[in-house]
Amino acid sequence: MMIQLFHVSKYYDRRPALSNVSLEIEKGEFVVLMGASGAGKSTLLKLLIAAERPDEGQILVQGRNVAKLRPSEIPYLRRKLGIVFQDFRLLPKKTVFENVALPLMVQGTAGFEIRRKVTEALKAVGVDHKREQFPRSLSAGEQQRACIARAIVNGPIILLADEPTGNLDPELASEIIELFKLINARGTTVMVATHDPQVMAQVNRRIVTLMEGKLVADQRLGA
Repeated sequence: MMIQLFHVSKYYDRRPALSNVSLEIEKGEFVVLMGASGAGKSTLLKLLIAAERPDEGQILVQGRNVAKLRPSEIPYLRRKLGIVFQDFRLLPKKTVFENVALPLMVQGTAGFEIRRKVTEALKAVGVDHKREQFPRSLSAGEQQRACIARAIVNGPIILLADEPTGNLDPELASEIIELFKLINARGTTVMVATHDPQVMAQVNRRIVTLMEGKLVADQRLGA
């Protein structure tokens, strides 16, 4: 099992952001995490990457208890995870190539290997021709593609995306979801948190729904 949550709760100022959530995700699944703003989607993703710790329950990623990781172990967990945000979070003074290369540079990857992996990631998402440009010169869709390249450059086993289509028009959003489907088809487990019904309809796999911090539905649809 790739991801397991057992009776997980998280509180902010005594108010539950997540309440007694249990969930299992198998290797290679594509899961859409649906819910309105404030439903607990972002909190769940933060718990998975150990940016937050649960107040109750257990979270396992590839069998490791995330909540019990020492601070020095968290970067090693995150090397297995690709993370895509709604607000892009590209560094404005670095080129597309440099932004995508950052995770590899932090790990001390050799220069020739960085060039190879970054080129592969940029080609996979269709923005290799923008490699020497700065984020401000890219369209919103191109910026999100660059973010996805950065998330997959290290070959993650799990790709997490928090409202990745929130700043895109419907056509661009559809393109980004198709890109996630291609990444999933190569074997990466994908979880996309969204409030957009278009994403749910386009993926048509497994829909997990949160409402006010509670898991209220878990539907497996057609492939």
